[in-house]
Amino acid sequence: MGISISDITTKLIGDKKRWRAYKARTATLPTSHRTAVDGIERYLMYTGPSDGDQLMRMLDDLADLFEQSAADGTSVRTVVGDDPIAFAEDFKANYGLGSWLSKEQQRLVDAIAQADETDADHTDHTDDDETARGGDPA
Repeated sequence: MGISISDITTKLIGDKKRWRAYKARTATLPTSHRTAVDGIERYLMYTGPSDGDQLMRMLDDLADLFEQSAADGTSVRTVVGDDPIAFAEDFKANYGLGSWLSKEQQRLVDAIAQADETDADHTDHTDDDETARGGDPA
C-alpha cells in the first residue's frame, strides 16, 4: 500500500511547522550565538543527514545547546572551541551515519578495496603466467 495524499500533506505541513518553530527559536538568540547557529546550520545542511527528520532533530538539539549556552552566558568560542569544523563534525557524529557524504565516503572506500582486490587477482595471474613460461615471478 502506498502513501496517501493526506500522509504526504501532513508530513510536509508538519515539517514546515517544525522548521518555522526552529527558526523562531534561533531568531531569539543573541547575535553572536545566532550567527554561530546559522553557520553551523548551513554546514550541516550540506554535510549532514540526507533524512529530513534526522536533520531537524540535529538542528533542534543545536538550538537547545545554543539557547542553554546563551542563558548561561557561555561564549560561542567556549561552546565551539578553536576549530568550528571539528565541532560541527563531532556534533554530527552523535547522530550516526545518515549523511550522503558518509555514504559516499563508504562507497569510495569500497571502490578502492574492490580495485585493490582486482589488482591482486591480476598480479597473481601475471605471476602464474611468468612461472608457466619459465620466468621469475618476482
